[in-house]
Amino acid sequence: MKRWLRSLVLNGVGLLVLAGGLSGCGQGMGGESGEKRPVLHYFTWSDYVGPEIIAEFERREQVKVVIDTFSSNEELLAKLQSGATGYDVAVPSDFMVAIMVRQGLLQELDAAAMPNASFLEPHLQALPFDPHRQYSVPYLWGTVGIGYDSAVITSAPDSWSILWDPRYRGRISMLNDQREVFGAVLRSMGQSMNSTDATVIESAKERLLQQKPLVKTYTSDHYDQLLASGEVVLAHGWGGQVARAMAERPTIRYVVPKEGATLWADCLVVLKSAPQKALAMRFINYLMEPEVAARTSERLRFASASRTARELVSPAIRDNPAVYPPPDQLGRLEWMQDVGKGIRLYDRAWTELKMQ
Repeated sequence: MKRWLRSLVLNGVGLLVLAGGLSGCGQGMGGESGEKRPVLHYFTWSDYVGPEIIAEFERREQVKVVIDTFSSNEELLAKLQSGATGYDVAVPSDFMVAIMVRQGLLQELDAAAMPNASFLEPHLQALPFDPHRQYSVPYLWGTVGIGYDSAVITSAPDSWSILWDPRYRGRISMLNDQREVFGAVLRSMGQSMNSTDATVIESAKERLLQQKPLVKTYTSDHYDQLLASGEVVLAHGWGGQVARAMAERPTIRYVVPKEGATLWADCLVVLKSAPQKALAMRFINYLMEPEVAARTSERLRFASASRTARELVSPAIRDNPAVYPPPDQLGRLEWMQDVGKGIRLYDRAWTELKMQ
């Protein structure tokens, strides 16, 4: 859920998106050989697109799907705020859905047009950011925890505290994601990852400054490869990405710390400015078709929100706790929420952490 940078202040997102744009959107028609076909514009995470799945939808509907990608929720939002129009379907994460609803960016969904969206896992049916599923359909979900190499760390860690263990100096990676990094340390302190208490956030920053000399890198992109190659032996990350490292290095394991961690969901939404609203809802229904959803889950190693798809994935995926967390873990997981003006506290603390 996966997972990714959550700060509008950092990384120059605003400048980045202003340099780009969505060319040709909003026209609704197009085709490589000149034929007139409806065009669906899909705005999604960079690794979420399965070409064969897109091609199958194009054949079924006799349409063209144009794909644009983003690497963080902030990039998604900033691009829309900068005036990019013409997107039909997007894939924001949980907390970003709430922000987009508040800003009037999302179209209410027609449940009758999306019967496959009714086959949801029980814990995904009434979500805090969209309790009645008026604007979003959960698509993929998972947890944030610790990937580790059991050949080096022979006793399974059960706490976030291992990421402060000096024995592993230079062999630890942390997500390059301010809310997730602060979420981990806040949970280790017995606090909510959604705290807006300035004193608590400052204390969390001090703990992260103490940890920083032990950290090899802050990355949200390739920590699975760092684990698989042995460059790091501890990685703070999204479970599905750790599962990919497991496929390459069998000694990799995954744990959700006892203090608790993030439960995340990436969601399918239709933008209020979508030129192809009806087609967009048919596309969401298609992506949630159990067989299609299972194929997506197999490829990405993220859990499908469809409980029917869970029955169709291979046992290696279904039984992997990095992909599908055991039910007894759900009680110690927390949804990340929009913290409103409190984000300024996180922005400042994150900047100070990175600058020192």
